[in-house]
Amino acid sequence: MVPSDWVVTIDGPAGAGKTTISRLLAERLGYRYLDTGALYRAVGLLSLEAGIQHDDDAGLEKLCRGLSFRFSDTDGDPRLLVNGRDVSDSIRSPQVSMMASRVSARPVVRRCLLDIQRNLGAGGGIVAEGRDMGTVVFPQAEIKFFLDADLETRARRRFRQLQEQSGGAESLEEIKRMIAVRDQNDSSRDLAPLRVADDAVVIDSSSLGIKQVVDKMIETINQHSLSRPS
Repeated sequence: MVPSDWVVTIDGPAGAGKTTISRLLAERLGYRYLDTGALYRAVGLLSLEAGIQHDDDAGLEKLCRGLSFRFSDTDGDPRLLVNGRDVSDSIRSPQVSMMASRVSARPVVRRCLLDIQRNLGAGGGIVAEGRDMGTVVFPQAEIKFFLDADLETRARRRFRQLQEQSGGAESLEEIKRMIAVRDQNDSSRDLAPLRVADDAVVIDSSSLGIKQVVDKMIETINQHSLSRPS
């Protein structure tokens, strides 16, 4: 039996399927789902709306200190509220994704959100997804996954997602270009770059269905649970 207070992290690049997989895994485990990437997206969205440049550390710090985050789950639909405003849909556009990648590289933003993320995960019993969950935010997590997929697959997934959500105007090639740029930004930044934790289990979802990925994760977690000291 899997303990009720473990922390499971899922890191990986944009479009790898982290959000969908994390939600389903949390449901299977009876854990809470923590979408930490949504916090950075929210900062990116509000920065764009306020006209704050990605390298304006003073402006970003002032913005972050005035934010209150709350996750709400209604009928299996996790929502993010920032200062009472539901931004769940607004934060998923390619433009916001690019801004989120830029502001997440700023130390002032990461400092502001680090404690928030750890407080949200206090007590365990969570599946936390993001870019640096297993390497920085929850380095002592009991189980760490790195979910990946090839660029073409990730671009197609994001394209379909945007079409379903808002009929996005971006072409598949434009989305592919944006994801490639974000991959480069996330992997090359000096602070908390996207990388595979030394003790993470890597899963390539390029040719796997959602259920297959979740089943592989459950199998790994169960094996870890059985092998832990009694």
